[in-house]
Amino acid sequence: MNITTIGVIGSGTMGAGIAQLSAQQGFQVVLYDLNQEILTQSLTIIFKRLDRLVEKQKISDVSCTAMKESIRTTTVIADLNECQVIIEAAPEKIEIKRDIFKQLEEHCSPETIFATNTSSLSVTEIGSHVESPSRVAGMHFFNPAPLMPLVELVKGIQTSQETIDILKELATSLHKSPVICEDTPGFIVNRVARPYYNEALRVMKDQIASVEQVDNIMKKAGKFKMGPFELQDLIGIDVNFATTKTVHGSFFNESRFRPHYYQERMVQSGRLGRKAKGGFYSYES
Repeated sequence: MNITTIGVIGSGTMGAGIAQLSAQQGFQVVLYDLNQEILTQSLTIIFKRLDRLVEKQKISDVSCTAMKESIRTTTVIADLNECQVIIEAAPEKIEIKRDIFKQLEEHCSPETIFATNTSSLSVTEIGSHVESPSRVAGMHFFNPAPLMPLVELVKGIQTSQETIDILKELATSLHKSPVICEDTPGFIVNRVARPYYNEALRVMKDQIASVEQVDNIMKKAGKFKMGPFELQDLIGIDVNFATTKTVHGSFFNESRFRPHYYQERMVQSGRLGRKAKGGFYSYES
């Protein structure tokens, strides 16, 4: 498949990152969201990040202009009909994703590949709501999408090998390192990461160590780039909590994946991390 245009559904943190990444690698991008104001805000953020790359002399002014011009925004889902691959990065709710893919099927070519950036929902279930689930797969980027090298390609029960092969080629052309995995709860990274977050919360609430101490220890002794609390703030504590709940439920409530109550308290407080200017740390300035 000759991929020239990529559609991105959702202009939040992940959607904006995927759109920016795709534009940086020379693809035309159609970025869709329900609200034009949100799209405008997202585009402003993307443009600022591209301008910073010019300031750092990582890209030229000419390249920056071309990247900006390659991103179009729309609130009309039918405008995605020219895309060869569409990557959905909508909120982690199965009913939202189900409806999006059903709408896409009405407007797009039968050859269009549908990829979901879900971090924990069943790709098999998402694919089961379209008439041709063989073209539905997971394409799970990590935040920030333009920088993180790994992409998980998730093969649902009815996903075809051709779909996986096309997405693998696309991921490589985006300069990512794709890893193919089966459709299991949390896939690979999020499954491994659940104990990282949960145990850090237990250590903190048992007053064994503070948030700062846990993060510093993991960075200095474990050589992690970010500690578990810094990482939750970056991802979004609500997003992280939702993922933990999904993985826990998908493993039929196995105790090793049980969420910590304090993560829910943080969500209830509205301290959701960097995007809310406050989570386990403050980001007011």
